[in-house]
Amino acid sequence: MKGNAYFCLVFATLFLASALGMHGHRFAAPPKARPVKLGFNVPTRISTPKFDLCPTCVSFTGQALDILLNIILNTGVVGSCGALCGDLANKTGNKDLGVVCDLLCDYVGIKEFITFIEHADLDPIYFCELLKVCKIKDDGDATITSLEVHPGSGERGRKFAVAFDWSTENGTGTGEIVLAIVTLDHLPLGTGNLVQPQAPGQYQGSATFSTDNSGCDPSQGPCEQWLPGTYTLKLAICNGECGSTHPHSQVYDEKSTTFNITA
Repeated sequence: MKGNAYFCLVFATLFLASALGMHGHRFAAPPKARPVKLGFNVPTRISTPKFDLCPTCVSFTGQALDILLNIILNTGVVGSCGALCGDLANKTGNKDLGVVCDLLCDYVGIKEFITFIEHADLDPIYFCELLKVCKIKDDGDATITSLEVHPGSGERGRKFAVAFDWSTENGTGTGEIVLAIVTLDHLPLGTGNLVQPQAPGQYQGSATFSTDNSGCDPSQGPCEQWLPGTYTLKLAICNGECGSTHPHSQVYDEKSTTFNITA
């Protein structure tokens, strides 16, 4: 579908994600240990399959892949999807994870499922591509044409808005859009969200984030202080997981801008 489309990415708060730190100017892999609760909405006018397992698979894998790998390593021979997924449900206390596990495992069979878990190296998108529930497109592209933070300068405690435009000539594969902030106290903040394959066209995106840390619980990890000064916000659009070295993965484009926090 050609033409404009609008993406909305909302940061209720920005969560600590040390695995999302920047190596030079390159994006590292998104965080795995601590899921980031964000809203990411694609308008209905962008065509998507009526029945699509890809988002379900990626969400499930982000929560369960590490646990499944540990079950396999500790158990040795796993005889059936029911046994493996039952262990997952018991260890997590989450029956829904067990149900999705059964669905995906039965789709390919227990032997292939275990092989893919071992080969995926904790990369949710690649794992779901191995299962063939996420589409692969290796000739895709994306170019970020603008990136702005509004306001460009503001007091600590206020909300900021991010706006960006991007385009693709050949369309995109299954991948993600990652936003990260390089902070003055060296606590890397950011998130990556799944983006389904998109047709050639022009696209817009937006995000909001708050610099009010009054709700941060230091017992759960360090809290961003939002010290006065200049911050760098970085955006990347990727095929596959940003920073992944697996097949069908690349950084299409990345761009950065700055904003200021005043006392």
